[in-house]
Formats: sequence, C-alpha cells, structure tokens
Amino acid sequence: MCDLVCDRYPVLLVMSRFGIALGFGDKTIGEVCRDSGVDTGTFLTVVNTHIDGEAPDPGAVSVGALVGYLRNSHDYFLDFRLPGIRRKLIEAIDCSRNDVAFAILRFFDEYVAEVHKHMDYEERKVFPYVEALLAGERPEGYSIDVFRRHHDQVEAKLAELKRIIIRYYPSGSTNELNGVLFDIFTCERDLASHNDIEDRLFIPAIKRLEEAGETPADVRSGDGARKRSSGAKGGVR
Repeated sequence: MCDLVCDRYPVLLVMSRFGIALGFGDKTIGEVCRDSGVDTGTFLTVVNTHIDGEAPDPGAVSVGALVGYLRNSHDYFLDFRLPGIRRKLIEAIDCSRNDVAFAILRFFDEYVAEVHKHMDYEERKVFPYVEALLAGERPEGYSIDVFRRHHDQVEAKLAELKRIIIRYYPSGSTNELNGVLFDIFTCERDLASHNDIEDRLFIPAIKRLEEAGETPADVRSGDGARKRSSGAKGGVR
C-alpha cells in the first residue's frame, strides 16, 4: 500500500473516503483494506477508475461499500473542500472595494448551493433507495434510471468561475489568488472524477441489483463483493 501511495498520491483521496488511515507500515493493499473493514475489490475498482480512468466492472464491487464511499465523498466536498476554497478566496480578493471580487464570491456561493442541492438529493432519495434494495425490498415509484436521467455534472460551473477570475480580476496578491485558482482547478477535476464514479460504476451496479430481482449475497453485507477478474488489463491489483 505504501508503494501505491508514493507512486500515485491521488489515491490518498480514495483512501480517506473509504476511512483508511495512514500508518499501515509495510502491509499489502489487501491487508490494509481488511484491517480497515473495507472491501478490497471495491477499493481497487474505485482506485483504477478514479486515478487511471480504467473502464470499471460493476460486478467487482460491494454496493454497500460503494455507497459508503460516495457518502464520505459528499462530506469531503461539502464540509471540507468547498469551505476551504471559500476561505482562501476571501483571503485572496477584496470584496469590500471591488465589484468583481464581490461577484466572484457570490458566484462561488451560488455554485456551492447547487452542489449541496445535488448531493442532498442523493442522500435523501438515491442512497435510501439503494439501501432498501440491499435489504431485499423494491420501493415503488423510483428506479436508478430516474437518477441517471437527472444526474447533472456539478463541476461544470467551476469552469466558468475560473474564467471569470483569470479574465477579470486585477490581482494584487498573485500568490494567494493563484493558489486558490489552483485549488479550484483540482476541485473541478476531483468533482468530475466523483461524477464519473457515479455514472460508470454506481449507476450500472444499482441497475444490476434491480435487474437481479433479489439481493445477491455478495453485495448484501458490503464485505463479500466479487474480486476483479484476473484477466483485466492495467490498473492496480
């Protein structure tokens, strides 16, 4: 696991969202996952999709573990990443004397409100629906296709914010503003990866549950997901 982190440091984001802490010594990926109560197949599938862009196998994951990962991702963005960017933005621009600065901050706040709305819907509607499926129930009046049709790309508006800052803000504090702009770039990419996990892995996995008609034993507990096929190419194993 240490070699994986050193070679591909973005895996730190995946680890934190699975609740995997540092300090694991020379343990293997499988050993670290088992010690942390994380399904190894799900962890590897998310790592390979998130970092390498590998085509994911929805059958290789524990749906319960994947839901936990997505919930923790929401907490990361809403409680840590976006508030942190806002604090840095306030430090880098002067809203009291600059109309452009005030417009930038207002634009960012409106964007954060949209992200809250997007993720709150998943917390209130989508995840409880999936948990009901895992419990062997089939709620009426909803399906994962409803979510798929309305799943917007929440990172798109950040691109517009970047352009506003780059084109129109006359920066007097170059280091601070460039620093927060860099954070916006990386947050945009991270949100895009988050949406990609939902589109290419989560939605197909839930579709499989719906089509199965009953909850398979290997996805019920979140610990027994089928491991990735040994014939797959590339990525972390």
